[in-house]
Amino acid sequence: MRHKKKQNRMHRPKTMAQEADRHELYQRAVQSPDADVEFFTDRFEQLRNRPALRLREDFCGTALLATTWCMSDPERTAVGVDLDGATLGWGRERNIDPVREELGDRLELIEGDVREAEAAPVDITCAMNFSYCVFTTREALRGYFEAARRGLKEDGIFIAELYGGTEAIDILEEERELDGFTYVWDQERYNPLDHSTTCHIHFDFDDGSRIEKAFTYEWRLWTIPELRELLLEAGFADVRVFWEEVEADEDDDEDDEDAMMSGTGEYVEVTELDENQESWLVYLVALA
Repeated sequence: MRHKKKQNRMHRPKTMAQEADRHELYQRAVQSPDADVEFFTDRFEQLRNRPALRLREDFCGTALLATTWCMSDPERTAVGVDLDGATLGWGRERNIDPVREELGDRLELIEGDVREAEAAPVDITCAMNFSYCVFTTREALRGYFEAARRGLKEDGIFIAELYGGTEAIDILEEERELDGFTYVWDQERYNPLDHSTTCHIHFDFDDGSRIEKAFTYEWRLWTIPELRELLLEAGFADVRVFWEEVEADEDDDEDDEDAMMSGTGEYVEVTELDENQESWLVYLVALA
């Protein structure tokens, strides 16, 4: 009988969570590399009156954005920097190797600290998905911004994302249904004394299984004026803010004050806003 029970356990099918790959799910749920490349391209040409050809993706993870950048133009090159060798390895196998013939040697990956890694100067350095928020003191973050400034060409630009709004400092969970799984953003903790926050990403599946805490982040939730001040202190000449436009969800009445608003994916430069939003997303663009 014991042997039979053991055999039953051995042949029990895997759950959808066990079969899933957390990096693939993250790329599908969180990243929009084509939209990022379009924004980078348009903003650089607008600000510098020439095309951008070389990108540095700091905290690059699986290097999906750096790969997309290179594949968007045969003259483009990129460098990706990240501390996690295993994640870089996943990116090489899943994102880079399938396009290696066309990509050639135009993409370099560096396993190391973004403040210390050295590469040829770039037109654009980016820090996406709030990754720089791992630096929780002004001194540490200014040090990173100084390093980013040194790695740019004379007319280069630095681009970073930031999220905020009244909901950003709440304890909450948000779900988004995607093809084959549900993405769950979990803001577990927020400390108003130092703006430290703990957030998780979970993935839920139709069979009831879950990848619990697929990713965990210990961040300081910086504010726009803090980042602007630190970027200027780090040697940047100017900092622009590009705000994501929002619209009422299709199922809601636009005249309803409680209507849910969602981002359009379109960003406009702003210098002043009349009120806060429940949730907002911006690109900060710093000019060398």
